[in-house]
Amino acid sequence: MGILGRLLGSEKALEGVVDGVSKGLDALVYTDEEKAGDAAKDRTEARAMVVQWMQSTQGQNLARRLIALAITGVWLCMYLLSAFCGMVAVFTNTSGVVTAEKVGQVGIIAQQAAMDMNPAVMLILAFYFAAPHMGDIAKAVVGKFTGTVRAG
Repeated sequence: MGILGRLLGSEKALEGVVDGVSKGLDALVYTDEEKAGDAAKDRTEARAMVVQWMQSTQGQNLARRLIALAITGVWLCMYLLSAFCGMVAVFTNTSGVVTAEKVGQVGIIAQQAAMDMNPAVMLILAFYFAAPHMGDIAKAVVGKFTGTVRAG
């Protein structure tokens, strides 16, 4: 570098130019290793954000649990009503006022309503039992839920 430094100016100036060019070329190439490192950093930041959000909203835990229990309770009641009506329909005499067909229809209606609520209930349960994995779970549930809503 001594001869080039003398021809082109000081050695520090030449080293600065070489360092600048090499850093510029390095910035142009985004390697798989850099992609993996950035992805890991993004996941870590997202998990930290979820934990920080949960800590900052602890005052709302009671309200969240009440809402979760209410939605889960409605879903459970519809599911139980559906199962009960389906079982009663088997034993109901068709000549009476309450016919097996009517009870079966009530069961089908309640079952469809319960099936429509399945994605929402699964999302709530996943939130409480699998908070660190919520990103993946939410994508799957929302995809299924929007498909159910659009189809229904």
